[in-house]
Amino acid sequence: MLLATALTGCGAPVTDGLADAPGQSAQELISTNGLSTNGLSTNGLSTNGLSTNGLSTNGLSTNGLSTNGFRTWFTADPASADMVMRYVVQCSMAAGKQLTYQSPTTGANYTWKGSLGLAPGWAGGAPATVAEQQVVSACLAAHANKYGVHVDISVLGRDSVGGTVPYTPDELNTYAEPEACFFGNLFTGEGTFAANDGAYLDYDESTVRTCGLSSWSETTACTPMKHVGACRYYCTLDSTRTYYTRCTYNGVTYRPITTRMLPQDIYRCGDNVCQLTEKCGTSNTPDSCAADCGPCK
Repeated sequence: MLLATALTGCGAPVTDGLADAPGQSAQELISTNGLSTNGLSTNGLSTNGLSTNGLSTNGLSTNGLSTNGFRTWFTADPASADMVMRYVVQCSMAAGKQLTYQSPTTGANYTWKGSLGLAPGWAGGAPATVAEQQVVSACLAAHANKYGVHVDISVLGRDSVGGTVPYTPDELNTYAEPEACFFGNLFTGEGTFAANDGAYLDYDESTVRTCGLSSWSETTACTPMKHVGACRYYCTLDSTRTYYTRCTYNGVTYRPITTRMLPQDIYRCGDNVCQLTEKCGTSNTPDSCAADCGPCK
């Protein structure tokens, strides 16, 4: 989608002068390479029904899953709902915890495993606080992928009670490409937003993570997520300048999630591999990459 063209402000990100807020730290991630793997369809951000399925007020508990609202939502599209719940639980519940559900219509059993532990209160069955709504929404947006493929990412930020998502120097060195910041609120209908944290993609580069890391000329829609430019115009860095602690957009301040990616997950037209993000053609751009995908027939 087209990037915002009326951005103003200084070119460097603001640093959060406060020490990391006290609170519980999220548990270590249990996933590919000890990090997190994205793959949630962007459609999941519009069809997840977080504002209507009863979970926001009943929490991730047996009571929450037994409401008529949740049952109606889940039954309408079990495959999509299963995918969304996989990421909802992964973002919200801590590693080692899980949520199970048996469909009352089909009898099928579902098990969703926790990982990041960003919303401990909501995960325990309490109504979601605004902080939990925001950080879970940001986490879901960070895991969305318009191509529906699985790519390992580094997830950074703070949980809903101020604890820092654990990371190591090796993680930062391996996932060396700063990608994006994500923020918003799916529970209230405010939407979700993404912005570049790293440099914009060059004219011959592409990535399946284009919803976050885009080029200046990016026109690929990631609806309903909206790309708003660069993180530095909206967000405040923590004291170590590793991740963003808050982002303000349209007068609302959000708790964001920051992501990093593997450098090899950025593709370049001319590397002799026709990637999922590249097309046939006569030029050297992803949309017309003759060197990798050949001429169109």
